[in-house]
Amino acid sequence: MRAVPHAVMTVTRRALLAGAGVAAAAPALAQGWSPDRPIRFVVPFPPGGATDVWARLAAEGMQAQLGQPIIIDNRAGAGGMVGAEAVARAVPDGHTLLFTI
Repeated sequence: MRAVPHAVMTVTRRALLAGAGVAAAAPALAQGWSPDRPIRFVVPFPPGGATDVWARLAAEGMQAQLGQPIIIDNRAGAGGMVGAEAVARAVPDGHTLLFTI
């Protein structure tokens, strides 16, 4: 019996795990989501910065597509951790998003 190089076995395992992950996520892809109230973008940096400007530009386009207002909530501090913590503690309903670039 011929020995199989270790690298070949690793790639095969990774491919199997990736395939299993995609298969497990497939039902989630089939579920639709439509916002039924305003969406909140939490920007973890102060107003007027580059991230804030990009968030406002993205919000304009998304408002037209989704038909719901998007509220920009700037939460500066601790290198972005204040805003990230606010999103982590928000109700997990898909209406509060962390916007960062």
